[in-house]
Amino acid sequence: MILNFRQKFFILLYLQKLKKNKYFYNKMLKKDKKKAFIFLAADYGNLGDVAITYAQTKFIKENSDFQVIEIPISKSLEGLWFVKKNICPGDIITTVGGGNMGDVYEQIEHIRQIIVKFFPRNKIISFPQTIDFSKNVQGQKALKQAQKVYSKHTNLILVAREKKSYNLMENFFPNNEVLLCPDIVLYLNKTKPIKDRKGAIFCLRNDEEKALSKEQNEYIINTIEGKYSMSHFYDTHIKKDNLSISERNQELNNIWGKFKSSEVVITDRLHGMIFCYITNTPCIVFKNNNHKINETYNWIKDHSKILFIDDFSIMDLDKTISDLEKKKIEYVSLNKEYTNLLKVLK
Repeated sequence: MILNFRQKFFILLYLQKLKKNKYFYNKMLKKDKKKAFIFLAADYGNLGDVAITYAQTKFIKENSDFQVIEIPISKSLEGLWFVKKNICPGDIITTVGGGNMGDVYEQIEHIRQIIVKFFPRNKIISFPQTIDFSKNVQGQKALKQAQKVYSKHTNLILVAREKKSYNLMENFFPNNEVLLCPDIVLYLNKTKPIKDRKGAIFCLRNDEEKALSKEQNEYIINTIEGKYSMSHFYDTHIKKDNLSISERNQELNNIWGKFKSSEVVITDRLHGMIFCYITNTPCIVFKNNNHKINETYNWIKDHSKILFIDDFSIMDLDKTISDLEKKKIEYVSLNKEYTNLLKVLK
């Protein structure tokens, strides 16, 4: 008999209850402070997700008096029982933002639902997410399961990071409070220190979310390399797992430093675009195969050095490069867009 992920997780979760909490054994909880637990914290090599975890932690620390405790996604089993044992009335649960609410990343969605079930009496805030349940039978079955779980929680707040997801969440989850605010990484300001800029950086994906064809990809690279004195490839995915907090921070500072040292970044990654915004780096961004890039672009399009190409063409690329060189815009903080999230954090 072959067990699916849900069945395996259930068995491992039961067995974990009988074990000691090795990872959290020395975690000091302050008795005089309420706690904010961050579940699904990224400790793997997706720097977009790592940046979300970093920004979410910073946001809560800077805007509340909670003691913040990260529960790395790789420690979810142990973390569930650790928090279950130590959580008090008034403590809150948060789950990291991102683009994993749906059936594409079904394992993360399943763990989020377990978290909601585990803590029925505490406020839970799902930080800014893109929702994407497929239209096929499997996707609709997964949606019904999510609706069943989320609707039963009386203090679950779902936050959408763009308008399309907000409308879908309001429609799918009428029993839950739904908010709209930008991806939490846009809360950051990493424009300082200012560095001399030289050359171009390619931050292009090579997975199922890619919309550019191989030929388009090659043309873009050849065109940009012909216009700039030097170029580098730097992906938001690194080949590392089980990263410590200090390692995560170092990797983020590395990529932000690289972006701040370039004249332009060419990307079809959402957080490639977002990293450009928070470092005030000129950027040409291409769409991926879902709505998260073009919808997120609406938050920043009027006050950034970022230009979005929806439908690729040779003429569009040449014109966009020319238009980008003319843009002289200073960084604008989006902090006012998080007012509604601040209210529910209290």
